[in-house]
Amino acid sequence: MTEVAHGGRSEEISPEEVGLRFEVDGEIATVTLARPEKRNAQTFATWSALARIGEDLPQQVRVVVVQGEGPSFSAGIDLRMFTPEGVPGQGSFASTATLDGKAFDERIAQAQQGFMWLRRPDIVSIAAVQGHAVGAGFQLALACDLRIVADDVRFCMKEPALGLVPDLTGTKPLVDLVGLSRAVEICLTARTVGAEEAARIGLAELVVARDELAQAVRDLAAALLSTNRDAATATKRLLQGAAGRTLEEQCAAERQEQMMRIKALFG
Repeated sequence: MTEVAHGGRSEEISPEEVGLRFEVDGEIATVTLARPEKRNAQTFATWSALARIGEDLPQQVRVVVVQGEGPSFSAGIDLRMFTPEGVPGQGSFASTATLDGKAFDERIAQAQQGFMWLRRPDIVSIAAVQGHAVGAGFQLALACDLRIVADDVRFCMKEPALGLVPDLTGTKPLVDLVGLSRAVEICLTARTVGAEEAARIGLAELVVARDELAQAVRDLAAALLSTNRDAATATKRLLQGAAGRTLEEQCAAERQEQMMRIKALFG
């Protein structure tokens, strides 16, 4: 069972309503969005469960694969959240709007935690994306380090068209990947980005046929695991910090990381 804060109290939500499966096979963990009958629509319970997975991730895991069951990766926010009744046990946007400023902020921050951990330097996260990746689904793919997509993928940032903003950590990686102007155009038109364009503008590392997606992900995971774990962690940490540093600062960071690696290997 997953606990979700609602109306100042915690309520237990059934695994079926959460719609997530989590499996570990050696150094690879797989998170599967598992509500195919709802096109893997997401709720507050989904985000709480994702955050819990990040908190409890086994230490041996080096690669995390995020995938969706069925024809779509994720169609985004469960539309029941827009209704007065909301999602049973989880409330709605209307009930969330009644929270005071601090509680409101904390509610969104809790949802964001389900996405933030996928960027940890000690793991590499791979989104295996097919079909629709809309809104929260698009942002979940953006939260991952790498995206392998099927040739039927359809990315769409739907939130502005619904009167909302993308708030599940997706705006920064989108701008980092495609640039400010293209990010503005994609978000404010809420248009669809297909596979060919996704690869061309940097949203996807690889496009494959739908029936080749699982094997492509396995191949990439194997290649990532062939690299020394500590060196991979240090390198990812360097790359993540590069955009915020001057060249001189990045050089200093490289020296510090390399000194630690040389001491570990030869000291």
